[in-house]
Amino acid sequence: MPETSTKFIHIRGARTHNLRDVSLDIPRDQLVVITGLSGSGKSSLAFDTIYAEGQRKYVESLSAYARQFLGQMIKPDVEQITGLPPTIAIAQQSVRANPRSTVATATELYDFLRLLFARVGQPTCPKCGKAVARQTRAQIVEAILALPGQTKVMILAPLVRNQKGEHKAVLSRIQREGFVRVRIDGELFEAKEAPKLDPAKTHRIDAVVDRIIVKSDVRSRVAESVETSLKVADGLVVVASAAPNDPDRWRDETYSERFACTECDVRLPPLEPRLFSFNSPHGACPECDGLGIVLEFDPAAVVPDPGIPLEAGAIAPWGRSGKGLTPIHAKLLKQFCEAFKVPPGAPYSALSAPLREILLWGTKSGDEQKHGHHFEGVIPNLKRRWAAADSDALKTRLHEFMSQRPCPSCKGARLRPEALAVRIDGRNIDEIAALSIDAAAGVFSSMQFTGADVTIAAPIIREIRQRLQFMIDVGIGYLTLSRSAATLSGGEAQRIRLATQVGSGLVGVCYVLDEPTIGLHQRDNARLIRTLRQLTDLGNTVLVVEHDVEAIAAADWIVDVGPGAGAHGGRILVNGPRAELLASKESITAQYVRGQLAIAMPSERRPVSAKKAIEIKGAAENNLKSIDVRFPLGVFCCVTGVSGSGKSSLVSQVLLPALRRKLSDSREPVGAHRQILGISHIDKVIEIDQSPIGRSPRSNPATYTGVFDLVRQLFAKTREAKVRGYVAQRFSFNVRGGRCEACQGQGTRRIEMHFLPDIFVPCAECKGSRYSPETLEIKYRGKSIADILEMRVEEALAFFEPFANIMQLLTALSDVGLAYIALGQAASTLSGGEAQRVKLAAELGKTAVGHTLYILDEPTTGLHFADIHKLVDVLNRLVAAGHSLVVIEHNLDVIKQADWIIDLGPEGGDAGGRIVAEGPPEEIAANERSYTGQYLKMVLNRSA
Repeated sequence: MPETSTKFIHIRGARTHNLRDVSLDIPRDQLVVITGLSGSGKSSLAFDTIYAEGQRKYVESLSAYARQFLGQMIKPDVEQITGLPPTIAIAQQSVRANPRSTVATATELYDFLRLLFARVGQPTCPKCGKAVARQTRAQIVEAILALPGQTKVMILAPLVRNQKGEHKAVLSRIQREGFVRVRIDGELFEAKEAPKLDPAKTHRIDAVVDRIIVKSDVRSRVAESVETSLKVADGLVVVASAAPNDPDRWRDETYSERFACTECDVRLPPLEPRLFSFNSPHGACPECDGLGIVLEFDPAAVVPDPGIPLEAGAIAPWGRSGKGLTPIHAKLLKQFCEAFKVPPGAPYSALSAPLREILLWGTKSGDEQKHGHHFEGVIPNLKRRWAAADSDALKTRLHEFMSQRPCPSCKGARLRPEALAVRIDGRNIDEIAALSIDAAAGVFSSMQFTGADVTIAAPIIREIRQRLQFMIDVGIGYLTLSRSAATLSGGEAQRIRLATQVGSGLVGVCYVLDEPTIGLHQRDNARLIRTLRQLTDLGNTVLVVEHDVEAIAAADWIVDVGPGAGAHGGRILVNGPRAELLASKESITAQYVRGQLAIAMPSERRPVSAKKAIEIKGAAENNLKSIDVRFPLGVFCCVTGVSGSGKSSLVSQVLLPALRRKLSDSREPVGAHRQILGISHIDKVIEIDQSPIGRSPRSNPATYTGVFDLVRQLFAKTREAKVRGYVAQRFSFNVRGGRCEACQGQGTRRIEMHFLPDIFVPCAECKGSRYSPETLEIKYRGKSIADILEMRVEEALAFFEPFANIMQLLTALSDVGLAYIALGQAASTLSGGEAQRVKLAAELGKTAVGHTLYILDEPTTGLHFADIHKLVDVLNRLVAAGHSLVVIEHNLDVIKQADWIIDLGPEGGDAGGRIVAEGPPEEIAANERSYTGQYLKMVLNRSA
């Protein structure tokens, strides 16, 4: 491989994190997959070295003035990188936390939609729905002159449109401005002799500007009269005409030079793109400010348990934790009970529907006449307290009883009525945004325009169609355009950014992606790989950190990092085409790709009992089609289906929160369903997700799993600690006493660099150890408490072998494939997959009590084949311990381990939400309707 070639990225002496001074050349303009065990150094090479250096070089190329806004980039630990093009990272992160961001706005598709509606949208009246048009003065004149010759015409200025009143000021104005005649309710009068009007009736008043007979020589007179009317009536003119053959029958035609409904007197603002933006005050719904939701007190949260007696605290916000009602609310409840003859000991569920309404919402005029009493109502009382609250504590307390509801004004559409009244092909912009990407592609492929609109719309429609197709190609066609970006998974967010980059058409760029196949069904992998190929075909380099077999097979070049994780990794085992990977004897990846190593099929399936199950009836959240689902207990249950089929809606938005409400008094919203049965079979439910194990760098695997508590107790029992009177708290870096006070136990100090970015340096006092010198003097087997935090899990296993309670937790960390991480590694540096496995290890390390239902969402995220092998063993251990598992997963090696599969689909979005198949893997594989079954069949045949 020529060292001077401009077709390669040359990396020399990379030592970031666990990379062992590696040097390699990666070809440009090709699809390159970087693979290896979890923790082997893949991300250190791809993101922390290649991408970081590409970004740093770009920033340094800018002027000093520009750099002060962008900040300085720290140089990665690498001697030299040459041949590196500008780099763009497309990582697994939320597109935006902003609640205003949607799929359409994140992909810039919404900008084109706004432009399209502003240029060729057909406005209608927000009140009556009639089409609204506008005409220029010249068009109005031409319309009048086009009437048959000798037609009698009156040009009128409409001043009152169906409004009650005497309208004396309007009639005086007509006389004052020199008009001789006026038409009142269709009848002509001399302006001076206008009759007195009945103020209780609605009236129409038009000033008669001119009366003419259509002839060839009246153009200038007509134009002048039309101009006068438009000026007097603020852009309106009424043309009353009587045909020569029927001179007594007058017909009115109203014209407007603005978008306005001539019947309802509603005027629309000018059609500009900002009118259709919910991020602009010109377009946002005034009630919800363009969010589409409002916070309201939720009756279900206000009365969480209807079976509790009123006086015992059925009204949750009126109570104090474990101390009954507050005095003022006890008095209010007493007044209600006495006024409406309700026993204070009666449960809320025993009240009649009218009394529940009065208790929650207060008395109305009819109620007060019937009962002779006024009662404010719980929710009006809470609203008043919320509005008057001046303390954060009270606001926080009341917020617990509120939930988000669609805005009552815009019904969740986010826009003001005038924007929603503009339509294309009968749909407004919100109705377009409510479509899935697949459905929107169909709508825009068949959209037709006429006249000048064809030329105006063509370039906009072309951009919209291309962007929709890019999103379909990366496998997110099931998402709706209005889906909030904050609700997207990391994989979905990454694929949205990928689609945006494909649409940008950049050339000569190095894209770095982090497992783009995450959350994607095998059926859609091929389309995603084609999209990556599009980027390389344009002349870009695509570096993909990936474990997926199909992605590895499709790569032009493979970099395998290993051979192990942490200190056992960081070497380049393979750097070449697929043939070199297959020939490698040291690479564990190669052994799995060749089939030399494989995750074996279970020897037998656990029996499934229909009686021991949790059953959800009528699940209808998002795209779920009111389905009845049974989750068997005591077994490994897997929920599968193509992306967008409804898996997360069913498990994460219906099952999990419903169980939490019943088992732990949670107030989180529960997805739509009719009933949930069988909860008595379990004692608790635990979700093991990929959220961070802590927001602070102080949080680490040792503190999260509880290992650190045991280690601190061990240090407190040493002879020297007892002599000095040190207790376990002394060895905590979170409290005063034993920690270094210079850095308050952080180990680092932040130095402000003014216009340069802040830098973090080891604390000068403790040298990064976090502890005071006196605390560090306490040693156990020659190691200080700081030394223990620096230990990797595998080192700690050997060090603490005599202590069964510590070993139980450390073994759990090792079993989930985290032997390579340090006990004190900051939570902020752990990946989502690593954080999920730390949580799993914490559960494994506990002594089993009762029956627990564990819920996991794609636990294979970020895992190598070998790590999945370990994960499968761990999951089976949980079930063997008498617990239950519900796992959302796409990985076939995990799915084939399940005792029971619930397969949703058949497609994503609106075409999903149904149960396609249920049963053990063999039955799913035999079901021809199941996409999961089609791929599972191949895996089962290979394993047979």
